[in-house]
Amino acid sequence: MKRMSRWIVLLVAVSLAGCATDDPNRRAKTGAAVGAVAGAIIGKQISGGKKGAIAGAVAGAVAGGALGNYMDQQQREFEAALAEEQRRNELEIHRLQDESLKIEVSNEVSFDFDSAALKPAFLPTLDKVAAILQRYPRTTVTIVGHTDNIGPEAYNQQLSERRARSVANYLADRGVDPARLSIVGRGETQPRASNATAAGRQLNRRVEILIRPIDDGLHGR
Repeated sequence: MKRMSRWIVLLVAVSLAGCATDDPNRRAKTGAAVGAVAGAIIGKQISGGKKGAIAGAVAGAVAGGALGNYMDQQQREFEAALAEEQRRNELEIHRLQDESLKIEVSNEVSFDFDSAALKPAFLPTLDKVAAILQRYPRTTVTIVGHTDNIGPEAYNQQLSERRARSVANYLADRGVDPARLSIVGRGETQPRASNATAAGRQLNRRVEILIRPIDDGLHGR
């Protein structure tokens, strides 16, 4: 058991080697390390003993690294295509710990106040997003709507859902498979800032596009 554990630790150490914060491939390496641990555990359970753990660790490392690379590539495309929008502070792109991507869009550029109709100026941005999503089909896409606390809570909940639905419908119209799309309305329940000020309310009125990897099918990409 101890010798098998040493093999697992060695595999993880190899996977993590060079994962400095300035390493452009650190996400993929981290994914490989996590995959190695998971694969080792599963391999041991299925096959038993050190050989099963090692085989599982290797397979898990390959899968985890492939997933990280897939999301790395997608993130680079989003950042390049949406660089001007980011410069204008119209949206932010974040990489989450579970390898998901989050595109957070200011409501000031996406919807008019108290409206679920997409602003015409926002459509070219969504066109870019849709084009990239089509090139990376091994992801699911969740659109999350948020509001400030002006007005009744029930109304804000419905408004957040309608805004999320507007974005999802537009992406589907631009060729993104509707089966990949889902919507969530958070209403006023998850503010980014205080609703006591106009600036805070503006930050709270937003739409988020969450892009999550589907592990199955990423091997060898």
